[in-house]
Amino acid sequence: MLSQDENLWYKDAVIYQLHVRTFCDSNGDGVGDFRGLTSKLDYLQELGINAIWLLPFFPSPLRDDGYDIADYTSVHPAYGSLQDFKDFLAAAHSRRLRVITEMVVNHTSDQHPWFQEARSSRENPKRDWYVWSDTDSRYQGVRIIFIDTEMSNWAWDPVSKSYYWHRFFSHQPDLNYDNPAVREAIWEVMKFWLDIGVDGFRLDAVPYLIERDGTSCENLPETHEVIRDFRKRIDLAYAGKMLLAEANQRPADVRSYFGNGDEFHMAFHFPLMPRMFLAVKLEDRKPIIEILEQTPQIPDTCQWCIFLRNHDELTLETVTDIERDYMYDEYAVDKAMRINLGIRRRLAPMMENDRRRVELLTGLLLSMPGTPIIYYGDEIGMGDNVYLGDRNGVRTPMQWNGGWNAGFSSADPERLYSPLISNPVYGYQAINVDSQTRSAHSLLSWTKSVIQTRNAFRVFSRGSIEFLNPSNHRVLAYVRCLGEEKVLVVNNLSSSAQAVELNLQSYKKHIPIEMFGRNLFPRVGDLPYLLTLGPYQFYWFRLRRI
Repeated sequence: MLSQDENLWYKDAVIYQLHVRTFCDSNGDGVGDFRGLTSKLDYLQELGINAIWLLPFFPSPLRDDGYDIADYTSVHPAYGSLQDFKDFLAAAHSRRLRVITEMVVNHTSDQHPWFQEARSSRENPKRDWYVWSDTDSRYQGVRIIFIDTEMSNWAWDPVSKSYYWHRFFSHQPDLNYDNPAVREAIWEVMKFWLDIGVDGFRLDAVPYLIERDGTSCENLPETHEVIRDFRKRIDLAYAGKMLLAEANQRPADVRSYFGNGDEFHMAFHFPLMPRMFLAVKLEDRKPIIEILEQTPQIPDTCQWCIFLRNHDELTLETVTDIERDYMYDEYAVDKAMRINLGIRRRLAPMMENDRRRVELLTGLLLSMPGTPIIYYGDEIGMGDNVYLGDRNGVRTPMQWNGGWNAGFSSADPERLYSPLISNPVYGYQAINVDSQTRSAHSLLSWTKSVIQTRNAFRVFSRGSIEFLNPSNHRVLAYVRCLGEEKVLVVNNLSSSAQAVELNLQSYKKHIPIEMFGRNLFPRVGDLPYLLTLGPYQFYWFRLRRI
């Protein structure tokens, strides 16, 4: 029986997101697989992360990188067997690493047997597992998400001579959650993986589960009923498991997905992410403070998930039109860097390979309220290839060393699932795990030390946040508190050195101890506390009472 604290493991986690196909190829076929991933678990353990989030690894036509699932209870042959997955899971658990997998609940591939049956005839028992119509005029006014590729949310099926509903690609028909049989089928899938031992699910595209005429078909009350039902079943039979919501909405809309602590355990804080990039480019703390002050309180057992980059585009759906144009102008000058309402780039190239800015953003990620997610390769500053199409430019092979295929695969380079990054700045000869492991001053070594520091203080994962408002708007400062643990974080968002005076009257007679070098700074007295920071520099101070 897990204790209440152990049940809340997700609040103290540092999550590492990866795609099995991108990480390590064990059999030389050019595609990463579970045996390859298992061989790299020591690396992940040493990095300091304690949970792994896997992108879809199920059988699929791979028209949407596995989010078009054709079989929910098996492993794509390119990634290995179900036994390989079980071996990976056991090896991860033996290293105290949790594993979170994808549950793509909104839609399937049009190749899934369920859809093949549903389209075979209007009388088929599975017909009502999807959303059908004789016209494409139902649910008028519902926004199209993939505006670059889809003209409508309805697609014509020539087999059954009717339209089916899809919120994403037309080869991904939406499931019909008004049908109890669909809910039961998805629950059986969840049970299958929970019985094997996975620690949690990221539920993909949850706002879109239910459709109703006259609405946006997003965030409907019936959707919450579906989630509460899944959560209740999990709590009854599988203690200590976690549900993470992908709901790309404003914080006030996402708040409802936590319910009263009876829906999702965690949800992504999508709007915070672009505002961190805005703040650094504007050299102004306002975008960050504004969005966090708009973020509602959530139940004690719940947690936000925060991130800088992931496998998708850097989404700009939740910023204003002016902010979106500014982000495009500053971070996506080349039109090839844009897709849908977002930017398809990695962290390091967006920061122009400026180590100081990469460190500053990583420091923000690891010191703000929420559970941080690190995207594979960002810990070494990997680059991207925006000319690969769709979002594949940020899904290139992991760069392990400067040798053959970056140590990812022994295959001929032509056989790799994706070309390697090979330009002079971000190419694998320049950016790789092996060379950075050898240097105490590399980005990888630095990232390990910051994660280690974060993991040593629970205040980062569970503490409150209080913003200080110094007159210098280029400095973002806040205090994190949890019981007697108090941490002062001071960030210079500017490209030039800054001085700042902080009102620390509440912490008079405390001594700030710099957390990376453990050096004592002058104690807090009656006067405003003066600090100077170099360009993009940040401090973490433990405040110790005298």
